[in-house]
Amino acid sequence: MALFHAFALNFLLNGVAEYPLYSHEDAEESVNDTYLSAWNSIPPQRPIHFFAFLAKICRFAAYGKLDWKTAQKRQAEVVELTAELETCIPDAAAQAAFDNRELGELLNIFLGTLTEEKRLIFLRRYWFEDSVKDIAKRYGIGESKVKTTLLRTRTNLRNFLEKEGIHL
Repeated sequence: MALFHAFALNFLLNGVAEYPLYSHEDAEESVNDTYLSAWNSIPPQRPIHFFAFLAKICRFAAYGKLDWKTAQKRQAEVVELTAELETCIPDAAAQAAFDNRELGELLNIFLGTLTEEKRLIFLRRYWFEDSVKDIAKRYGIGESKVKTTLLRTRTNLRNFLEKEGIHL
């Protein structure tokens, strides 16, 4: 049973790493780096959300690999995603008042208020970094609906964070 869980975990982490890298070999290397980083940084007790803990490390490893591979040729999609979210993510001064754990808890609460469709669209775009076209195809909806849903969700996120005391 433990072997199955390890295989499933490895499969999921490969998916997290392969998306930005578009290379199976680089994704495997990022997953291996993830396991090493997790081994070196895991707290004394196992994190409550172990996969999320590993996925975060894996994403950082994959993007580190992507930065190394592309050097000064930054990909426009990453810049596009950053520009989309900059209106609803606190700047450094505002974020200093809240630690990452508190911000993560607020994001989880916010995501819990969304309908399943809105939550899936939001996560596919900003966690898995799917394109608007891919999201529309995946869920069988129009690209304009995806764009509208993302815009409204970002606006709602901004309002939610401001209501919780994080001013942007």
